[in-house]
Amino acid sequence: MEYFLKWRLCSECEFIRMSMPAPPRLLDLAGQSLLRDQASAIAALERLPMELFPPLFTAAFTGRHSETLKAMVQAWPFACLPLGALMKEQQPHQETFQAALAGLDVLLAQEVRPRWKLQVLDLRKNAHQDFWTVWSGTRASMYSLLDPEVPQPMKKRRKVEGCRPGPKPPLAPVEVLIDLCLKERTPDESLAYLIQIAQQRKGMIIIQLDSIQDLEVNCTWKLSTLGKFAPHLGQMGNLRRLLLSHIHMSSHTTLAKEEQCISQFTAQFLRLHHLEELYLDSISFLENRLDQVLRCLMTPLETLSITNCLLSESDLTHLSQHLNVSQLKDLGLSGVSLTNMSPEPLQVLIERASATLQDLDLDECGIMDSQFTVILPALGHCSQLTTFSFCGNPISMDVLENLLRHTIGLRKLSHVLYPAPLESYEDVRGTLHLGRLAHLHARLKQMLQELGRPGMVWFSANPCPQFYKLGLVGESPYQ
Repeated sequence: MEYFLKWRLCSECEFIRMSMPAPPRLLDLAGQSLLRDQASAIAALERLPMELFPPLFTAAFTGRHSETLKAMVQAWPFACLPLGALMKEQQPHQETFQAALAGLDVLLAQEVRPRWKLQVLDLRKNAHQDFWTVWSGTRASMYSLLDPEVPQPMKKRRKVEGCRPGPKPPLAPVEVLIDLCLKERTPDESLAYLIQIAQQRKGMIIIQLDSIQDLEVNCTWKLSTLGKFAPHLGQMGNLRRLLLSHIHMSSHTTLAKEEQCISQFTAQFLRLHHLEELYLDSISFLENRLDQVLRCLMTPLETLSITNCLLSESDLTHLSQHLNVSQLKDLGLSGVSLTNMSPEPLQVLIERASATLQDLDLDECGIMDSQFTVILPALGHCSQLTTFSFCGNPISMDVLENLLRHTIGLRKLSHVLYPAPLESYEDVRGTLHLGRLAHLHARLKQMLQELGRPGMVWFSANPCPQFYKLGLVGESPYQ
């Protein structure tokens, strides 16, 4: 009994000890004490060691000490202030965000700036995510992982004595980095305030187009509008990802004007030396002109997605022969009608990308049995393929079984999304016979098990709301 009581007492003490929150650190207490006196906090910034700036800034940001924040931005001792990462963590009040920008405004107006100049205000929420946790002391071993533009903690201030002052260098601008999304609906408060500042400072703010890496134009544009935008696209020399959607030709535009706009647009690809991902959705002018776009690509693409577009057989032939598709990792042709085309260009395209292709999307392409049979050997060579989707194509059960046999040896292939086979429909109106469908699903599942790949997941997308899964994900409710 005595042993039991001692053990119970010790266990309860351990439980109490583990459930108590950690006491605040001395650094945190000092920061909170300093922030209670705004005048003292601002006066202390001139003598504050640089390693104390981040934790004090975090405390001021969280506690909404706007004037202190404003002063800290002006005295910030590092090249970069990753405010976006802190905003993502802390869910800022609008007043604190405006105070930080007001501090930047004061800094830009100064003729003489602090010794450690702020060069970059980074408002991107997914950049420098380790900075604030490192400086808070919770991840002190992570110093070496900081971005080079953010100076590492505990860096010594060096005094250079006996040097004659040289000519006064011009004041460098402060670069603001932001993930910008312009939509028709009202922007959030922070973005609205930033746009307001930009409009007020037209003479001071310069947008550097060559800093844009990811661009989405997801709105309905006429071809003439795209032509006017084209020169700006050409200035985005570091662009890595481009998405264009819903570009249509106007019935009032002459053929000569159309060709001029298209040439203006395609010529800009000659200047995009870092483009890796290209997404073209609902682009009305691509038919018989795809080669015009491809010829201007300067680097091999990793992702090419052409969806809901009209293409000719010659377009597909040019695509299959182009040098810059041989290293594709993702290829999407969803919504591109291939019903009346020869399957050979698609077969060549898949074969040429087979060493690198990881994701292939041929949904709603109208591919028939005879066409699918031609591309099966090329699919069997795609050693890196992980996902293959071809929903919405009229394929028979025989071809599905043949596909399974051709791809069973692809060890990285884990997900296949396929249409309900033709045999599962009762009539030409597309009415599914659920009993037949369940039987066909069971047959495919049995083949996966017999061929040693029970973990490969095959999904069937059907008109009914339920997805049927094979493999480890579960049974069909109709089995």
